[in-house]
Amino acid sequence: MEYTIKKFAKLASLTTRTLRYYDEQGLLSPSRSSVNGYRLYGKAEVDKLQHILFYRELGMPLTDIKKILSKEEFDSAATLESHLESLISKRAQLDALIATVEKTILTKKGKSTMTDQEKFQGFEKMIADNESKYGKEIRQKYGESTVDRSNAKLKGMTPEQYTTVENLTAELNTALKLAFEQGDPASEAAQKACELHKKWLCCFWDSYSREAHIGLAQMYVDDPRFTAHYDKIAPGCAIFLRDSLVIYCKI
Repeated sequence: MEYTIKKFAKLASLTTRTLRYYDEQGLLSPSRSSVNGYRLYGKAEVDKLQHILFYRELGMPLTDIKKILSKEEFDSAATLESHLESLISKRAQLDALIATVEKTILTKKGKSTMTDQEKFQGFEKMIADNESKYGKEIRQKYGESTVDRSNAKLKGMTPEQYTTVENLTAELNTALKLAFEQGDPASEAAQKACELHKKWLCCFWDSYSREAHIGLAQMYVDDPRFTAHYDKIAPGCAIFLRDSLVIYCKI
């Protein structure tokens, strides 16, 4: 079966702009164009896009995805097995947090009890994963004591506070995507997203400064792992957020 770009975008819950961007980057191109000029995608492109989205979900930059998919020895089955392992690891982290919240609710209702250690099991796994991914860089940039205080703040969150952070994260991502689609870092929508980003950041930082905020925004662009996180919202979103925050922090 073949898909036009509009139908292919709908199939994968993407925008046509994203598909065109993937084509511009040499990552995923239509299999052919019809006589009336429609860009058509076939089975090979469907399978390739699935891999791209798997890698994006795991936080991999587009440049690295392109290198992997272009290798002659690319093994689709082995790659899917690797995706599965990563997703299982991610699920384990979420399961730990869910178990912590569920038991806390039961404890508050008098139907269970929790030790102090149990209250933080889910959070400690999250902190350990963050340390594994980003610990070295953020400690070098912000210092040991700053990161330790941030981790302590995360450990001190109640399940209700953690739920608030999760909701704020979703609100931020939605606002950022809307602002990105408008394309103006100085727009009201972009500055609203920056305000939400500050609010989200203060959930983890024990103090705030505009200089540190701008520095963090630059790290989103300089470090491909952070870039991949924001570019999952839309390709190029990390740079857009950095540019928006530079304006926001100078107001």
